[in-house]
Amino acid sequence: MKLVKPNFPPPVDAADRKAIAPVICYPPESLDPPDLTTLSILREGAVKTAEVIAAPRDAACIEVPAGAFVRVVSVDGPQVGDLNMWNKHDLTERFYSGKTRALHGTHLSTGDRMWSSFPNMRPMATIVADTLDWYGFDSYGGSVHDVIGTRCDPYTGRLLSGDDYHYCCHSNLTRALASHCDLPLHEAEMLVHDVLNVFMCTGFTRDTGQYFMKASPVRPGDYLEFHAEIDLIVGLSACPGGDCSSEHSSDAAACYPLVMEVYDPGEDARAAHVQPDRSKYDRTHGVVNG
Repeated sequence: MKLVKPNFPPPVDAADRKAIAPVICYPPESLDPPDLTTLSILREGAVKTAEVIAAPRDAACIEVPAGAFVRVVSVDGPQVGDLNMWNKHDLTERFYSGKTRALHGTHLSTGDRMWSSFPNMRPMATIVADTLDWYGFDSYGGSVHDVIGTRCDPYTGRLLSGDDYHYCCHSNLTRALASHCDLPLHEAEMLVHDVLNVFMCTGFTRDTGQYFMKASPVRPGDYLEFHAEIDLIVGLSACPGGDCSSEHSSDAAACYPLVMEVYDPGEDARAAHVQPDRSKYDRTHGVVNG
């Protein structure tokens, strides 16, 4: 955090320096926008083909073929979830929350894409429906579906409390991926990554810039839905913080399950889907071969 009382005096032109208008770092206008109209038509003809439940304080994985849809649904009570995505055929290609944030902002909604890690740097999924889009930003600067937080984990928990807690989202996702892909636990853990915090209501305090959470506005029946751009494994943890109104990484909060549902528009529609290319950057990094 910044100091309440700085150690060094401001320059004489400090006010002018602070008044300089900001510039968007990564303007997304040059990106091809998703064709949401066509995706909406495809979705109307899709049928549910699979479902998995992420139990409270646990996680689950599900496979989603390219061209199909996956929906994350709130059931029973207010609950947030931590979501990971991997390329089914190459688990090292995974969701890159930081670059997604840089391109689309701190909180995602319909029309935003979830980008993959370097050196692939391509859309993994496109958000096509968000029943909480009405929330926008509140007076605290909070909103839902953030890509600014990481995931609750046993290492930070140990650092802050001195205790071991095994049912945080990092550990939940590690167990779920290890089980789904038949991987050793230590290998799966290295593939778990920063998340999309589905349904979580978060922001930054305006005085200290600290990451905050508040009670999620999610209600049973609310959902966030994606179109799979490539063959995916999607992992979802039902966070031990419940609606994250008070705390996480403990057994104190009331927690509820989350559901992931796959909707298939049909073999022909999936065959017609054009998967996005990997980044065409040549990966020479300025080194010229002699």
